[in-house]
Amino acid sequence: MIFELRSCFNRAYTPDRYAALLARLKERCGTPIGFRVAETPVFFELSMLEEIAEAGARLCRRLIEDPLYLAEARKAIPAGFRVGGETPRPHFLTADFALVRGAGGRLVPRLVEMQAFPSIYGFQAVLCEAYRETFSLDRKLGTFLSGLDESSCWSLLRETIVAGHDPKTVVLTEVDPLHQKTFPDFAITARKLGIAVVDIAALEPEGRRLTYRDDRGRRIPVTRIYNRAIADELIARKIRLPFDLEREWEVEWAGHPNWYFLVSKFSIPFLSQSGARPEAPAGAPDAVVPPAVFLSDFLSGSGSSPGRERLEAAGVSLPVSAPGAVYANLLLKPLFSFAGKGIQFDPSQADLEAIPRERRGEYLLQQRMSFVPTVETPHGLTQAEIRILYLWPDAGVLTPVLPLVRLGRGRMMGVDYNRNQEWVGASAAFFRLSQ
Repeated sequence: MIFELRSCFNRAYTPDRYAALLARLKERCGTPIGFRVAETPVFFELSMLEEIAEAGARLCRRLIEDPLYLAEARKAIPAGFRVGGETPRPHFLTADFALVRGAGGRLVPRLVEMQAFPSIYGFQAVLCEAYRETFSLDRKLGTFLSGLDESSCWSLLRETIVAGHDPKTVVLTEVDPLHQKTFPDFAITARKLGIAVVDIAALEPEGRRLTYRDDRGRRIPVTRIYNRAIADELIARKIRLPFDLEREWEVEWAGHPNWYFLVSKFSIPFLSQSGARPEAPAGAPDAVVPPAVFLSDFLSGSGSSPGRERLEAAGVSLPVSAPGAVYANLLLKPLFSFAGKGIQFDPSQADLEAIPRERRGEYLLQQRMSFVPTVETPHGLTQAEIRILYLWPDAGVLTPVLPLVRLGRGRMMGVDYNRNQEWVGASAAFFRLSQ
């Protein structure tokens, strides 16, 4: 963390400037922002961001290069959501990291979760520039990774999403997109790339093709889908699509839906342990990944609990298994929830056993990490969670493009978990450019 820049920012901050930031964002997005934006960006050393970005890329490559792992992960895709035409690799990746104290007191990253799914690339680029202009930040402070700037980042986004197609035939699909909190990102992306934003339930089949209706009601063939719709929302809302997701349509996917499941929380036990299940591929644990096991392994019906044994071997302190036991050092996480939904702190033995046996493979238990509060604010030290946004175009390489930061003082880092607080919420990272 660059403390002199932190101190300088705090001294120059005024509520009027924050109001101007929000007004600038609303104007540039063309729509109100439905989530809280933090009063401040965070100032990191570039070496820290590069260390985090390299860790996420390393973990992703390890997974997609392991056919045995992918075979296991495919078994977890819910029936009805095994989409045809799977791409050989994901186009998008996000990796979330906490900062914890390592050996010698150094701040070190630890994986919170990773997902082969798009994030708010467009909004984040606008947010960075809005912070810079509103608070008169030095132009020598960088925001984009891999030597990119705003122009080259948008070029890479275009290459990844549009991929040479006529933008009129490329659509960004989401469930009820106009009412999603991420709509500002949709609006920016659509405007910059010239693509349409379409409710996924409004796509219409025509032979082996999918179409959408333009503003004049004409049916436009879709050649490529920038998918932002997630399966758990379709399931939760009981939405029946007018086309069969599992059929292989004459359409390309930018962000194939299967990768949402293949690189997800499901991967964490595999990455953190040497063989998370007897049938799983063995591999050396990665120090950046906190210990985790599947709930089904923790609550084994046999005389021993392989999941419990693995956690204890990794140094996680656990109480004696008993009806009243509470696991303060563990988090219970549903595998395919989004935005922190369903995560339970301090799960009890009764909580774990209340999950039906046939569903226990859909949950994991992960060591609870102690985020180190590192950002000085008028309301005290605040925690930062760092998300690295990656792009992987069809003919390109996996590239970290932009850090996203979430600030919080609550139990969790998402904006929904830090309500009625100030100097928390969606934020950005700045770093010193090389001289």
